[in-house]
Amino acid sequence: MKRVFNLIIVDESGSMCVIEKQALLGLNETLETVKKMQKLHKDMEQRVTLITFDSDHKRYVFDNAPASQTHKLSTKEYRPGGATPLYDAIGLGISKLNAQTGDDDDVLVTIITDGEENCSEEYNLEMIKTLIEKLKKHNWTFTLIGTDNLDVEGMAGSMAIDNHLEFKEDEEGTKRMFARERRSRARYNACVANKEQRPMGCYFKEDDMIP
Repeated sequence: MKRVFNLIIVDESGSMCVIEKQALLGLNETLETVKKMQKLHKDMEQRVTLITFDSDHKRYVFDNAPASQTHKLSTKEYRPGGATPLYDAIGLGISKLNAQTGDDDDVLVTIITDGEENCSEEYNLEMIKTLIEKLKKHNWTFTLIGTDNLDVEGMAGSMAIDNHLEFKEDEEGTKRMFARERRSRARYNACVANKEQRPMGCYFKEDDMIP
């Protein structure tokens, strides 16, 4: 059976408290979308790894769990605080998942942050870029979603990530971002199911935007 691994890496640093409620709601809607993809594409197995991180922790909420075994996150499971070890969270997540996947699997990595790297201890930018460049050759798709106070395009480019999305860090902007991400996730799964190749860097582009 075809397997799709959904790796979601979410910033839980203190500044995310501005959109804490909407971020939690959006994450739960994303998890629900993965479950819908499991029901829609019955010949594809959906698996979920969800990591939240700040300077005090990098926590696996789900660790390579079948979509059916994921649950709605509570307010106790997402409580922003601390700084932003972005590279460590990415490196930890993709290195572990790489050991759990095979050549025939598809992996979708979603990174959501409102801050730049500022306190990683194990991984640096060059290490992350090298890892991502290697994995992109093996059915891995990487996306970076960041707030409008960041140079999201520049951050994505520095890590060799082809797909990026910027959003306004308020309730409405966060809501619209998650809605667009869910539409993109559904299109991605349809392409995997139909064995269709989408142009590189087009993950977030709506169908009428693709030439």
